[in-house]
Amino acid sequence: MASSSPDLLFGLRNNFHIGAYQAAINNSDVPNLSTDEAIERDSLVYRSYIALGSYQLVIDEVDSSAPTALQAVKLLAIYLSGNKESAISSLWEWLSDAAIGNNPVLRLVAGIIYMHEQDYNEALKHTNAGGTMELLALNVQIYIKMHRSDYAEKQLKLMQQIDEDHTLTQLANAWFNLAVGGSKIQEAYLIYQDFSEKYQTTGMILNGKAVCCMHMGRFDEAETLLLEALNKDAKDAETLANLVVCSLHVGKSASRYLSHLKLTHPDHVLIKRVSSAEDSFDRAVQSIA
Repeated sequence: MASSSPDLLFGLRNNFHIGAYQAAINNSDVPNLSTDEAIERDSLVYRSYIALGSYQLVIDEVDSSAPTALQAVKLLAIYLSGNKESAISSLWEWLSDAAIGNNPVLRLVAGIIYMHEQDYNEALKHTNAGGTMELLALNVQIYIKMHRSDYAEKQLKLMQQIDEDHTLTQLANAWFNLAVGGSKIQEAYLIYQDFSEKYQTTGMILNGKAVCCMHMGRFDEAETLLLEALNKDAKDAETLANLVVCSLHVGKSASRYLSHLKLTHPDHVLIKRVSSAEDSFDRAVQSIA
């Protein structure tokens, strides 16, 4: 029998999932939470700070007496702040501890970190068992990264069986549709359009719509959406990367966006690809000379 008690964290969780991180933080003072709900609330708030780039705040505020879920979130902040080796070493140690190794937030953080490392097989070791909607959604992302849309679809179907209307299920559906392409692109666009009508318009939603538009050849519309996203966060990596691609297609200079991306996110995959191409070109020129 389903519980009739209200989901006190629905709004906070939803804001986080659609990328409304400051709104999640600002509206996190939810009364009458159980201990487990308070831990989830704090976890979402700290993850929102991480998404906004405030790694040090999380590192400073989460002490050694905090619950495992918050320690895991702190580990993600340590990793993203640049101290990768230390974070991965601690992660490996915690995952090997029988008492805490199966904590769903720790497994989620493991999946996120190993996905950043592009070690997808290692990520799946910790996420593949699922257990939460976030873990299932992360599995969809990992399988898409591995170009295994067949496995991504299986994870998506599991999410749909649990809650077809869940924000993460809808997001995962949009990711899957973008990965499959073709006629599915329009379906992905409609999901993001529905989000923009129901919720606060965020950079994540605008980027989703813009990528759909680019796939459909509507680059002028995509550029308008991306510039709106840039007004919300001038340092957002995906907005800058998508503007680079979009600008090239509409015949405009992408150098300013590329320079900004290189300055703020030097490890972004687009920057790495550009650097690699430049190195290859320089070597080719030298060999001719």
